[in-house]
Amino acid sequence: MVSMPPTTIATAKQITDWQIPDHRSVFYGGRTTNSCVVIPVVNEGKRIRNFVERLEANNIAQLADIIIVDGGSNDGSLEIEWLQFHGVRGLLVKTGPGKLSAQLRVAYAFALKSGYESIITIDGNNKDDPATIPAFLEALANGLDFIQASRFIPGGQQENTPLIRNLAIRLIHAPVLSLASGYSWTDTTQGYRGYSARCLLDERTQIFRDVFQRYELLAYLSYRLPRLGYRCLELPTSRSYPQGEIPTKISGIRGNLNLLKVLIKASFGAFNPPCATPVPRESQQ
Repeated sequence: MVSMPPTTIATAKQITDWQIPDHRSVFYGGRTTNSCVVIPVVNEGKRIRNFVERLEANNIAQLADIIIVDGGSNDGSLEIEWLQFHGVRGLLVKTGPGKLSAQLRVAYAFALKSGYESIITIDGNNKDDPATIPAFLEALANGLDFIQASRFIPGGQQENTPLIRNLAIRLIHAPVLSLASGYSWTDTTQGYRGYSARCLLDERTQIFRDVFQRYELLAYLSYRLPRLGYRCLELPTSRSYPQGEIPTKISGIRGNLNLLKVLIKASFGAFNPPCATPVPRESQQ
C-alpha cells in the first residue's frame, strides 16, 4: 500500500487553494471531540427533526459533534434553538450554487479547518439508522480511512427500496465502480459514509474543486480512494424508505441519466486532479 500523508492538519497553502462555495455559519459551539457527523439537508421538513431526535436517542452527540449543512431550506425545519436543544453543534448554510457535492465541500472544509480527525456523513432524510454511527467511528479510530454503509452485505437491511433503484445499484453502479476502483463495493450510491481527515487532505485527492457540484463527489471518492491505497471497508447498515414515499433528490429519467454520466466519468478518471500521477494497480490494498 502507498504511504499516507504525514499530517491531518490543513496547511495554509491548502486552504488558500480550496474552492469552497459561498456559505455562512449560522452557529457553531466549537469542537468537543475529534469526530463530527455531517448531515446535508434541503427542505427535509419533519424528516430532519425526526432524525435529529434519533441521533439524540442514540447519544451520538456524546461521541461526535453534529453539524448540519443546509442547501437553502425554506421550510422552517431548522429552527436554531430547537436544533441546539437537541444536541446539534453547528449549522452551516450554503448560499452559493451547486447541490450535494457543493454542500459537502462546505462542510468538509469547515470540519478540516476545525481540526476534526474523522468525518461521518449521513443523509438528513431519516432513511438511515444512526445506531450504527459508533461502529463507523470505531473503524476510523482503528485506522480505516473510508467506510461505506451497505444495506446489501450480511447484517445489512433494506426496506421499501424502489425496484429500479435496487437493480441499478446492484447491476450497474456498484459493479462499474468496483471494476474501476479495484475494491469490491456493493452500495455505492449511499451517502452514509465515514472518512479520515488524511484521505480528504491528500493532495492526490483534491476534493475542494468546483468540478464537484452535484453528485460527483460520492462516485469520485469511491473510485479514487481505493486506487490511492487507502484502507476501505463496507459496514452493514439499515436503510428504510417510507411506504409510498421516496425522499430523494435524484428522480426522473434526467436525474438518473445524470447519475449514470457521473459514474462513467468518475470510473474513467475524469475527476482526477489535474496532472495527477497514475496509481498502479499493485499499490492498492
